[in-house]
Amino acid sequence: MTEADACVLRARHLSKRYSGGPQTVDVLSDVDLQLRRGETLAITGASGSGKSTLLHLLGGLDAADSGSIEVCGADWRALNPAQQGQWRNRHIGFVYQFHHLLPEFSALDNVMMPLRIRRMPVAEALPRAAALLEQVGLVQRLRHRPAELSGGERQRVALARALVTEPALLLADEPTGNLDAESAEQVFALLQRMSRQHASAMVLVTHDQSLAARCDRMLRLQHGKLQPPPA
Repeated sequence: MTEADACVLRARHLSKRYSGGPQTVDVLSDVDLQLRRGETLAITGASGSGKSTLLHLLGGLDAADSGSIEVCGADWRALNPAQQGQWRNRHIGFVYQFHHLLPEFSALDNVMMPLRIRRMPVAEALPRAAALLEQVGLVQRLRHRPAELSGGERQRVALARALVTEPALLLADEPTGNLDAESAEQVFALLQRMSRQHASAMVLVTHDQSLAARCDRMLRLQHGKLQPPPA
């Protein structure tokens, strides 16, 4: 594997600002970031420091004011919206604090959704989704809808959905922030195990320092810049 192949994510001189009335707030300022295949990175920081904004930029859900972001060799700026959507579906998995499952569909249907967006036949997508749900311990919950699942179970369905396409990059925004301590530990352990199993690079945004410390690297977002955590 070449260095270019190993580098999943590369952000250079990334800046983002928001205007609120007469004031302009620099949320991100000249941020550089690189992540290799299989590497896990935790980003911490105070509430409102721009952690979620950074994750949205990395995933191509928002555009930076300046700088560049490459995911698996493609620069977001070079892709039109349709191409960006296809690239996300092919290379990126998202896990959020709130599961964002479709309430009218079963766990199995929710996990199959990214594959069906690719127009993968049901006969191929169904066993793949079922296998992922079995791996996250939900083999008895395949036909249950989100309202019939616990919070931890819903988040495990969301994790299976994020990984069913075998993404090179996993972006996780406070994925355990809405869970009790036991469920949070279970979901985080699954995140780590399955990201390594699929060799996915992972960016984890979290306020939980103990979870962050278990990633390969940890950075703190402060005053718009990524910095090593305090010693």
